[in-house]
Amino acid sequence: MATSQKLEEHFLTCTICTEVFDNPCTLVCYHTFCRKCVVNYTKTKPEAISAKSLLCPFCSKMTKVSEPDRPVEEWADDVKPSFVIQGLLDSFGPGSKDTTSCTCCHAEGEASLASVWCSVCDESLCDRCARMHKRFPSSRHHDLIDLSGEVNIARKRKVMCTEHKDECVQFLCKDCKKVTCHTCCIIYHRKCESVVTLESELPALKSKLLNEKENLRQKQILIEKKVDTVKSNVITEKDRYVQMESKIKSSGRKARETITLKENKLLVELKEISERHIEQLNADIKSGEISVQMYRQQAELIDQTLQSECDMDVYEMYQGCDAGDVEDVGHTDLKEKGRIARITFRQDSDKLSRAVDDLQLGEIDVLYDGVLDLAATPVLRDTISVTVAGDQSDARPLDVTALVIHDTHTVVTTDHNNMSVKSFYTRDNQSCHSKLSLDSQPWGLTKLQHNQVAVTVKNKTIITVEVNPDLVLLSTITTNKQYYGITSLTPSTLAAGSRSPPCVDILDMTGNVLRSVSPLCNGTKILKNPCFLCTTRTGNILVSDYGSQRVLCLTPEGDVVFTYPRQDTQHRCILWASQVPTQVTFWLLCALRIMWFI
Repeated sequence: MATSQKLEEHFLTCTICTEVFDNPCTLVCYHTFCRKCVVNYTKTKPEAISAKSLLCPFCSKMTKVSEPDRPVEEWADDVKPSFVIQGLLDSFGPGSKDTTSCTCCHAEGEASLASVWCSVCDESLCDRCARMHKRFPSSRHHDLIDLSGEVNIARKRKVMCTEHKDECVQFLCKDCKKVTCHTCCIIYHRKCESVVTLESELPALKSKLLNEKENLRQKQILIEKKVDTVKSNVITEKDRYVQMESKIKSSGRKARETITLKENKLLVELKEISERHIEQLNADIKSGEISVQMYRQQAELIDQTLQSECDMDVYEMYQGCDAGDVEDVGHTDLKEKGRIARITFRQDSDKLSRAVDDLQLGEIDVLYDGVLDLAATPVLRDTISVTVAGDQSDARPLDVTALVIHDTHTVVTTDHNNMSVKSFYTRDNQSCHSKLSLDSQPWGLTKLQHNQVAVTVKNKTIITVEVNPDLVLLSTITTNKQYYGITSLTPSTLAAGSRSPPCVDILDMTGNVLRSVSPLCNGTKILKNPCFLCTTRTGNILVSDYGSQRVLCLTPEGDVVFTYPRQDTQHRCILWASQVPTQVTFWLLCALRIMWFI
């Protein structure tokens, strides 16, 4: 009882009315309320009414109603509670049966201990009532469960009809895929051929649920493996990012070291030249000071001579000055060759700016899933020889595709000469292959689903093959023409290339031609021999036409998006299969080259 009370208080109580859930519903945000409470709350919110949605009072997230034309009071009728909430209510809620007292005696105002439980009537019975229960023909064969103590037995939830409120849902109309009450069967499902009781259908439903549970378990295991792989990738990528960071820092350090070396070289050169220049200037100063001193002494000597009374002294001084006995020593030094006149620092700011801009420490390239990296350099990852044991001729692979089957990378190719389809994969670090022999030569190949491919065969058929990654023939589609190239447009339509007449046919999955595409240019058909086809990301058809030796991009309606080379050029770009060695490598590269045009 304590457990039941705690569950009611913490998990089975509506936060709006603070009572135990009454007819609960769980919104898309996984918050659960009483249907009546959430409807009444929604009525107070005009934005929810205009949005035709139930508004969660806890997180304000809206839940779209399935039938917004119904009255607001009925909007929550089709919103079911979560399995967990309903299970707790059935086991511990107010609806769970108290098996300690007899239900029949309690209804008569008496109190007696229950000794058995009738699972059909959903009632607890004392010994006396149990004996009466066995006497009635209608309840004589009901299963009675012996009660040996206080037991809480979950009540079978009775789902009432939304239209006939007093009737339980008991029947299933397989034609309409609806559960109904007895009255609805009479009124609305009289003409339906398969109306059964819900109870009779339970074994089949439970079997399907078990299968679905197993599928979910397999998906869970697959996702767990992917999560483990991603976790491993996180560790690997972190290590790679640390290495990349180290490389970037190393490149920056080398660039700074180079700049520092050039800076130091300029500073040393400046220091040497500037010291030499200063020495020259200091020498000039010293020479000038000596000259000034000599001029002063000469002037003083002339003054003394002029004051002399001896005429001969004046004449001798005159002769000395006229002969140039006093030389200008500093003047001679100033005319010395190779002297530094001026030092300047010339800097080309634009050139420096360009050099900094052109400085390449490296680039960070980001490749996104599903986006073709046109700038990437192709790297040879592996080479697969398509010749296997049992081949009667040299292998001639004409088309190829790659799939991932249960985390196993698989290459599928058509071998024209050996009339077979082959798959190649690696399992337990061992190279494996599978070979599906055909009655005629295969040509084109296209991926249908994640593990199915379609193959054109020379005997006017298209076969579908399941890749597990071993090959299993699923179906054979007979066509009116022999097709070569093939590609999947949608899950229900294919595009296939025909030589006679040269065109691209749009087919359904039974081989019926929905329409033919044969574009014209100046009144002349462009297509000559459409050998290989593929579908672009935008849904257009890329055609490799051997007859015109061009690549064409067509819409499914037949409009020409582009041709390469153009119609006005004479270049040729298509290679024929006989020029190709019997290895898949070339064809993978061919596929990359074709994708470049997309």
